[in-house]
Amino acid sequence: MIAVTAPSRPVDLSEACNNVGASLASATGSGHFNVWGNSFCAEQLPPAGATVTVDGVDFTMPALGSGGPDNVRCEGQLFDVLPGRYDWLYVLAAAERRAEDEIALHYAGGDVDFEPLRVSDFWAAPPVFGETRAFESTLMHYPHHVQYGVPATMWCQRVPVVRRAELLRVRLPRNVAVHVFAASLVEAPAAGR
Repeated sequence: MIAVTAPSRPVDLSEACNNVGASLASATGSGHFNVWGNSFCAEQLPPAGATVTVDGVDFTMPALGSGGPDNVRCEGQLFDVLPGRYDWLYVLAAAERRAEDEIALHYAGGDVDFEPLRVSDFWAAPPVFGETRAFESTLMHYPHHVQYGVPATMWCQRVPVVRRAELLRVRLPRNVAVHVFAASLVEAPAAGR
């Protein structure tokens, strides 16, 4: 992807977090990214609250490895965003196998657009949908051990915000295979630029 140069606004997902996707090596049993209890290695990801930039977009990292919820397992959550006009919604996300679904974008005036969200597999795999590899660990956590040589990948993917109206809310899909760790909105250029 081409790096973004427009201002980005990280979205606060803390109230929507409902899953533990990253664990410490000393507490591998706390992670539940998937039904088998695998999880990302928190030691190989940015610390809680860190601002990271991927593709020119700023994200605020959740409390990975804290033992508490650190990502949104998509179950149709609706959350408010800072009202504004945007071009893109970027997410740091991963999926159990690759996943395709839709995000609902809610605008002032009551309009709702449905846009595709496509996220590649978190297991060692190429990006099927053209995402950028945001983070990749050299190992994966299992409920009772650390498995070296099995990388886990978190992707940076973008969703278009095409309507020229003020965006108010975003509804995630009902697809528990998709996990969103962070999100950021990229502002639309001011009129006349």
